[in-house]
Amino acid sequence: MNTISKDVIFTQEINKSTFISYLKKVDNVDSAKKYIQEIKNLHPNATHHVTSYIIGKTGENGHCSDDGEPSGTAGAPILDVFKKNDITNFVIIVVRYFGGIKLGAGGLIRAY
Repeated sequence: MNTISKDVIFTQEINKSTFISYLKKVDNVDSAKKYIQEIKNLHPNATHHVTSYIIGKTGENGHCSDDGEPSGTAGAPILDVFKKNDITNFVIIVVRYFGGIKLGAGGLIRAY
């Protein structure tokens, strides 16, 4: 399994919604949960805080959350990308500020 080499913050606007991705290298589940809470505290007015993480030498600890987005359109697709690339020991939080235009299930999967 691989891991990320550095932390990344990336912002993108899609159909008037702003998506801010926070990717961080972590070594345990507690660190992942702590970072998720830090980002939620940083963006308390965001519409969604979509999260995914995989922790462990073999990726034995994985979790994802759609945080109110339609089921299976946010957290799971993000987690899948990392699983397919054998990446572990990371947490990603994608903060979404809804811009008023619904993206639909396919649009959400592509956006996240």
